[in-house]
Amino acid sequence: MIIERAYAHGGSRDEGEWPWSVPCVRELLRGGMRFTAPVTFVVGENGSGKSTLVEALAEGFGLDPWGGSHEWRYASHRTKSVLGERIRFDAAPGGRRMLASWSARQGFFLRAETALDALGREGLDPDARSHGEGFLAAFRGKFLRPGLYVLDEPEAALSFSSCLELIGHIDQLAAAGAQVICATHSPLLTALPGADIVEVGDHGMRRTTWQDLALVDHWRRYLADPGAYLRHVLG
Repeated sequence: MIIERAYAHGGSRDEGEWPWSVPCVRELLRGGMRFTAPVTFVVGENGSGKSTLVEALAEGFGLDPWGGSHEWRYASHRTKSVLGERIRFDAAPGGRRMLASWSARQGFFLRAETALDALGREGLDPDARSHGEGFLAAFRGKFLRPGLYVLDEPEAALSFSSCLELIGHIDQLAAAGAQVICATHSPLLTALPGADIVEVGDHGMRRTTWQDLALVDHWRRYLADPGAYLRHVLG
């Protein structure tokens, strides 16, 4: 592991304004976010703050918020977010050298909505393949060394079988000494054995298990009886 704890240092802020009004951000400010496994999944409804949280963690590590590797930091015109510029880390025993030296840091931020641009800057020629294949090409060609890999809904472009391949890549990364933080809606990805799952929402942040995830329960119920859900949304 690289990071043992992430937190945001103090400073003036209006807690009624975004992002300080987001419950998981308020909890990050109060006590930080601890990491106890090489792979952490961040799960929550749209608007819960999971993407805001993982983007800030990527920025704090020095990864471009537009997506890409540490070598391409701030290739976009975006500046750091107000939360990202305040993020600090406590190193895990295996990450002290990497966190102590900016040049030693390795990693990649892959976000669904900007992935094609980031992959193009990384020389992976996304126009020569499908969106999903571009995602997998990043894992095959760029996600190789120990470092921090931050993913924001990588399942968005992937089929069922491609998600299974992605799980294998994530597991191999963790075994090689990397750390993965992934925001996701996927019951497939979150089933990875040994991974931490942090659920964000109005409660802030809490650790949970795959079996107790609301998204897993909903998928089970939907697949067993789609009509029970569809009657509420179809005219």
